[in-house]
Amino acid sequence: MLNLFERLFGTWVREVSARTLRADGMAGLLGAVLVLPQGIAFATLAGLPPEYGLYTAIVPCIIAALFGSSWHVMSGPTNANSLAMFAMLSPLTMAFSPAYIQMALVVTVMVGVMQWLIGTLRLGTLANFISPAALFGFTSGAAVLIGVYALPDLLGIGSPGASGARALLQHVAAQWTWAQPAALSVAAVTALVALALRRWRPHWPYMLVGLASATLFAWVVAGHTEVVSFSSLRMVGAMEVPWPRFSVPQITLSSVSELLGLAFALTIVALGQSISIAKAVAARSGQRIDANREFRGQGLSNIVGGFFSSYVSCGSLNRSMPNLQAGARTPLAAVFSAVLLLILVAVSAPLLAKIPMAALAALLLVVAISLLDLPRWRQLRQLSRTEFGVALATMMATVTIRLEIAILLGTLLSLMSFLYRTSRPAMRTMGFDSTSPDRQFVVIDEAPSSAAQVTAAPTEAHALPECPQLKLLRMEGEVYFGATQHVADTLHALRHVSHPQKHLLVMGKSMNFIDLAGAELWEGELIARRAMGGDLYFHRPRPEVISMWKTTGFTRLLGPEHQFPDKRTAIATIFHQLDPDICKHCTARIFWECKTAPGP
Repeated sequence: MLNLFERLFGTWVREVSARTLRADGMAGLLGAVLVLPQGIAFATLAGLPPEYGLYTAIVPCIIAALFGSSWHVMSGPTNANSLAMFAMLSPLTMAFSPAYIQMALVVTVMVGVMQWLIGTLRLGTLANFISPAALFGFTSGAAVLIGVYALPDLLGIGSPGASGARALLQHVAAQWTWAQPAALSVAAVTALVALALRRWRPHWPYMLVGLASATLFAWVVAGHTEVVSFSSLRMVGAMEVPWPRFSVPQITLSSVSELLGLAFALTIVALGQSISIAKAVAARSGQRIDANREFRGQGLSNIVGGFFSSYVSCGSLNRSMPNLQAGARTPLAAVFSAVLLLILVAVSAPLLAKIPMAALAALLLVVAISLLDLPRWRQLRQLSRTEFGVALATMMATVTIRLEIAILLGTLLSLMSFLYRTSRPAMRTMGFDSTSPDRQFVVIDEAPSSAAQVTAAPTEAHALPECPQLKLLRMEGEVYFGATQHVADTLHALRHVSHPQKHLLVMGKSMNFIDLAGAELWEGELIARRAMGGDLYFHRPRPEVISMWKTTGFTRLLGPEHQFPDKRTAIATIFHQLDPDICKHCTARIFWECKTAPGP
């Protein structure tokens, strides 16, 4: 029986004991307290009634924990998923309406099926192509939108009739003079309490305390003052049954094709978050993550959750890290968290109905500020302008266009920047430091990329002298179809200087891969070198490269005597192929063999 459970759920079942159950129970209690305000706030952000956020923190949380890979990741509603769902579905129908809710549930099932297929087909490595810069830019853009969408409730002016961030900002600009002092004061109390606790008591449930403080403040002030009217404050209101109900989502068949594209974009967002959070938690816990199992678990949780009034869920960093720090030992901590949340909601439903919407808006604003992460923006700008540009473009796209297009654009930009970098492999001129007693093999200079850059003789172009007959070139990177033009241009430039070095020795141990185009390039270089009276040689080509050369016949054309296991053997062999008349008048004398040659 134990082996059956281990195959079904994972090796953690062997770790379960009375001690781990106590630790998981305490961690689960913290998780339930943390998700209570988040579930309500994020569901509102997603355009769904508050109870749907709590449902999402119950059923998907249990399924993902039991069938996923990570022992500590807690799944549930997240700000990015919530905002993405609202931005994608609100143009199709009115938020909070029955039709909107049904669409959200159908999209959740679609996302779950896509996630499960990715894990089952072992395509988990696809998540590696979502760059951290694109995901960070998307998160920052989502933070801006979270703040924008929180403004109406924060000011107490109601929502606009049209959807979209631009329409909302226009509505706020036109109505801000009608802002309710009651809503602003409740929001201020919530934000101040939450931020103070996060600063001075980071281990406390600051969001829950902030909500409780604002609710108590609104209740006390409403009964003791007539200066500020709190009667007009919009509240969360009565929730329906606190436990998730089974139902089959209902939509028209014509809507399915339109929702598939949205579901695909949401899948990318959810998978990117899930694997990033799982890796971040695993880095702290030391656990090894199986990406495909994690995706299968997340997919199954969304499939089941879609039939139990839950919307798209994934791993939540705000709950997973505290869960690990609270001492959780197994995934049962997530199960305990879901069960305890169900009990907590059932007991406190009347109190939850009295939470002011302005308080939830203030919490969303606090979340938005933390997601912007300005220090990381500064760090990214200093480390890589390319990654900074990708993140900035993704953030701007997230704010201005549809979110599914933004995340795809960020991913595409990341891939384009990667392809650009790999299409220009480094080609470094090598030589010997004649000033050093042991004559170390060193990089002399970057090889030029065009003939226009090569105007001086080799001995004049570099601080250290080069052999006038033998060029030593270190190849770094892959020579594939996208890089052959750059490599060919560089090699052509080296052959067309005023005093070209006819022989070329390529240090190939860092040339990790070549394809058919790369093999044809070296064949063309070999023919060109021999036509000018020189030759082409390779030092320590990698087995993968040699295998491709054998397949294309280049090894037979090159000859095995042109491949060398070490530099000393290579230079000693090639030296005898050099023109002795040129050696006789050479003053560089950089090789040991030059000492025995006749001098000027």
